[in-house]
Amino acid sequence: MNTLKLFLAGASTLVLSTAANAVDLEVTHWWTSGGEAAAVAEFAKAFDATGNKWVDGAIAGSGGTARPIMISRITGGDPMGATQFNHGRQAEELVEAGLMLDLTDIAEKEGWKDIVNPPSLLDSCTLDGRIYCVPVNIHSQQWLWLSNAAFEKAGVPVPGNWDEYVAAAPQLEAAGIIPLAVGQQPWQTTLAFQVLLVALAGPDAYTKIFGEKDAELAAGPELAKVFQAADKARAMSAGSNVQDWNQATNLVITGKAAGQIMGDWAQGEFQVAGQVAGTDYTCLPGLGVNEVIQTGGDAFYFPKLDDAAQTEAQGVLASVMLSPETQVAFNLKKGSLPVRGDVDLTAANDCMKKGLEILSKGNIIQAPDQLMSPDSLQQINDLFVQFFNDTSITAEGAQKTFADLVASAD
Repeated sequence: MNTLKLFLAGASTLVLSTAANAVDLEVTHWWTSGGEAAAVAEFAKAFDATGNKWVDGAIAGSGGTARPIMISRITGGDPMGATQFNHGRQAEELVEAGLMLDLTDIAEKEGWKDIVNPPSLLDSCTLDGRIYCVPVNIHSQQWLWLSNAAFEKAGVPVPGNWDEYVAAAPQLEAAGIIPLAVGQQPWQTTLAFQVLLVALAGPDAYTKIFGEKDAELAAGPELAKVFQAADKARAMSAGSNVQDWNQATNLVITGKAAGQIMGDWAQGEFQVAGQVAGTDYTCLPGLGVNEVIQTGGDAFYFPKLDDAAQTEAQGVLASVMLSPETQVAFNLKKGSLPVRGDVDLTAANDCMKKGLEILSKGNIIQAPDQLMSPDSLQQINDLFVQFFNDTSITAEGAQKTFADLVASAD
């Protein structure tokens, strides 16, 4: 019987660690903004309450910077106790190489299949029938965040959809306000395009392109209007000279920019700034056009360790992360939705309630990481970085390149 099974058999619950067998466990992640730090502190507090010690291994620079460092440590023989990845295929090769702890025994004991919603989140943690990660939240990127103060200053109503937003751009610019805040991290421009695709061409078109690799659809007239909208977004964001996503969010919080296409994690920044949903800022899921929730988000994997006590502590942390109390505390701070459908979220703000309502209707799509390989997504990221930064690239030219990338994607 392996160490993890012995632990499960001998403990009445996974959270009954004591100071006598307390273990330090390093956890790596890329949550470094104000809202993210407040959220991750909830995980640390819950784990420390078991008698163990969360050793924070934050890596600044978002996932694109952090993931290669995490992977290099794991493959190089210097594994951490737990590490963040996004839902999907990012850790697939590490699992196949036998470098990740099998959590199936814990998952079966605690009935993860019965509590994780939607089931696709746990499916993303599963390989050959075995479970290798803990899904901790549902993050959707399908949101437009608007500064009520910016629109008031410009003398135009807060828009209710994408077309109204675009129509307001000239008056916003005349008032000295950046219409659209977009940072320079590569994933931000791809995110904006994907949100435009789902909103304007529809969820089915998105799934066919990213999931089924439908290059004909990617090259067709339905996508042409998406690329034209991306061209408008490029023009609206021309004055947005910041790097990180949370710096772009701060432009909206301070009224220097009117809006931002960003995931629901932006809520954490508004919350830290003391702003109130519906009063200080407005959120439009699906750009006010197609209201869907993308089942992206974060999961934690646990690299195999030689130390039996650390392996036991990994099991404790896995259980704690999915406990009802931790799910509520973490996700209220993070701005994301819990992966459990059985928790009390009466404290949710207006925007989170919108997300919960959409989720309850089953209006969901999978995240790009669940549909396409990291290498293929990186090539698409590179395309939109070039498109947003080089106005000589036309919408038509970018669409042709995109269709070619979809045709060769895996």
